[in-house]
Amino acid sequence: DVQLQASGGGLVQPGGSLRLSCVASGFTFDDYYIGWFRQAPGKDREVVSCVSTSGTMQYYSDSVQGRFTISRDNTKNTVYLQMNNLKPDDTAVYHCATANIVRLDSSSWYSPICQRYLESWGQGTQVTVSS
Repeated sequence: DVQLQASGGGLVQPGGSLRLSCVASGFTFDDYYIGWFRQAPGKDREVVSCVSTSGTMQYYSDSVQGRFTISRDNTKNTVYLQMNNLKPDDTAVYHCATANIVRLDSSSWYSPICQRYLESWGQGTQVTVSS
């Protein structure tokens, strides 16, 4: 089974930092782009970042550009999201997902940032930014 497990969330003050991790299993990890998206209560889900298969290409939403950094370690089947200068608006549940150039599942959805369809996300990790 394809599994992606996000972790590393928590409560942080505005201006603080967190590093999220996404550990993947059940598929050939370095064949896939991986994306991070977030979902806050009452808001649409928002893709914040994507990384290419080798890690050399990174994509960010305008809302996090310059504050978040995505990276991956293919030897550990892990993608990271370093989040700096966090703001209250960053409060959400953060998920990681595979990002595929073709739509493989009816539940997948297209991200213009990743230019791919996101699917196979896990439960996510809660990030709360509050003083």
